[in-house]
Amino acid sequence: MTDFIRARSDEQKGQRMAEIKQATAELFAEHPYHEITLAAIAEHLGWSRAALYKYVTTKEEIFLELCADAQDAYTTDLLAAYPEGSAYSPAVLAEVWTEQLVSHRDYFRYSDLLFTIIETNCTVERLAAFKARYYAGQDALVTRFSHNLSADPERVAQMLFSVWCHAVGASGWCQENPLVIEAIELAGLARRTIDFRTEMRDFTGMCLSHYTR
Repeated sequence: MTDFIRARSDEQKGQRMAEIKQATAELFAEHPYHEITLAAIAEHLGWSRAALYKYVTTKEEIFLELCADAQDAYTTDLLAAYPEGSAYSPAVLAEVWTEQLVSHRDYFRYSDLLFTIIETNCTVERLAAFKARYYAGQDALVTRFSHNLSADPERVAQMLFSVWCHAVGASGWCQENPLVIEAIELAGLARRTIDFRTEMRDFTGMCLSHYTR
């Protein structure tokens, strides 16, 4: 890592925040959430904790930004995969949608922590900015799906939320947690697993049938 140089411009501040998010994402790919501390993030960056505190005051603020970025990426890619005027059959749309769900498993891993942990230790200003991004993305998806499917926007919003909730739960269930695997073996149980892709394809197909009929 390069030596820390305090940002002087908005562009430099954005770059420092990007470095912070990248370091945190790298740690989260290898470690459970509770093991990631500001001290660990600073060490990974090669910064002092004092330098890190110039940009964030809690790790939840970083994870909130990571969740927002992952959410934006999922929304952008889903809109690109399902362009305005598409007349996909429910079966084809379920496959297209599932590809995006599978490609954005990181979004659902962040979302698994969102309500109970991440949103509980952020400033109201950061949380307000996050909510604005969230609702903008949701509105864009509701508009696209309701137009293409000739469906009620409120029902479409319910469908999108249902798929998101199921993806969060299914992604967590499919996560390879060595401690859980060891515990199941210790209990003498056979591990019960599902395939994320198959599960989400079947679930999105069911939701499309239910919410757009």
